[in-house]
Amino acid sequence: MNRLLDLAKGLKDDKQSLLTVVLIGVLALSIWAFVAIASEMREGELVRFDRGVFLSLREAGNPDRLLGPAWLEEAAMEITALGGFPVIGLLIAMVVGGLLSARLSGTALFVVLAISGGSALSSLLKLLFGRPRPDLVPHLDVIHTASFPSGHATISTLTYLTLAALVARVVTRKRVRAYLIGCAVALALIIGASRIYLGVHWPSDVLAGWALGTAWAAFSFIVLSILQIRRRGAGAREKD
Repeated sequence: MNRLLDLAKGLKDDKQSLLTVVLIGVLALSIWAFVAIASEMREGELVRFDRGVFLSLREAGNPDRLLGPAWLEEAAMEITALGGFPVIGLLIAMVVGGLLSARLSGTALFVVLAISGGSALSSLLKLLFGRPRPDLVPHLDVIHTASFPSGHATISTLTYLTLAALVARVVTRKRVRAYLIGCAVALALIIGASRIYLGVHWPSDVLAGWALGTAWAAFSFIVLSILQIRRRGAGAREKD
């Protein structure tokens, strides 16, 4: 019986270790993508790409007019708000409140540190790069900061991936887990796309934001996984 319990524990640890390896791969790939985009942006290699994608969403010869029906602009403004600090802040406050009421203070602290840390990093990088906002068309949303990387893309990717992954950890069915992660990814994608559509970010800003948000979410869960593995190891040693 003891051997079966040891085997089951080993399989669980192997799964945790495999997840950590996968997260490290995601982290490395996301960091590489961000660095590559940032390097190309600074060297001016993305001007043609950015302008091409940007203007493809506007009427030819009249970039002040968006392509698509009138309601699409209003929808984009409502969607883009899902990645803004007021909505994200309110969402996190409700999630943290629920976790605290369930006496999951450790998870609540993880959510706060992960998302606030990613937000701080995004703001710091904006100051570091200091890229001006697009000036080809009027901005259809209020802006206060520099352009690179997109804060909305970064924070929405980080927040929704983190929350989806936390819920997925307690879900047993793989399809449900995949659905949760898929919804988080889709939400981050449409929020980032809305920033380009509204004329407040270059496409490379958003691509870099997606990469940065994914990297920080992966990093946060790597730290969480390592802490959990160490805690289980310490618990096992105390029992021995």
